[in-house]
Amino acid sequence: MRQAVMATPAIRPAGVFLRTLRVATTQELEFVDLSDDVRELLQELAVRDGLVVVFSRHTTAAIKINEREPLLLEDLARLLRAWAPPGKGYAHDDFSIRTVNMHPDERPNGHAHCQHLLLNSSELIPVANSELLLGEWQSIFLVELDGPRVRDVLVQIWSA
Repeated sequence: MRQAVMATPAIRPAGVFLRTLRVATTQELEFVDLSDDVRELLQELAVRDGLVVVFSRHTTAAIKINEREPLLLEDLARLLRAWAPPGKGYAHDDFSIRTVNMHPDERPNGHAHCQHLLLNSSELIPVANSELLLGEWQSIFLVELDGPRVRDVLVQIWSA
């Protein structure tokens, strides 16, 4: 399991749990399967029935449910690169004119923000009998669009 960090809100409503998965990605564009990590959290918290929200705190990394099949993942990566290829003159990447939301280690990643438009920041998954009610071929992915990086993925579990 990836490193889980406990969030400590001042007041936590009964039956609601929040964890942060810290995920180190290794590629510029990558699909990281988080399904087993979420299942382990369900077991750790002894959740029988409820809902799980998996949420990316990043605008260049998404959460998506899809099939874990290597050729399909290659197809999806090719689609994202075709939709918004790196280095195609994005205004966001022109640091001589861009004046907002800048960090000292800013990256030219306009393509990753554009790719994110095709994806989601979160997914909601029902839980019954301590199992994620995913379909036979479904997996929960962190989709890295601007890696490698360390990403924080929030997992909020509502236990009924």
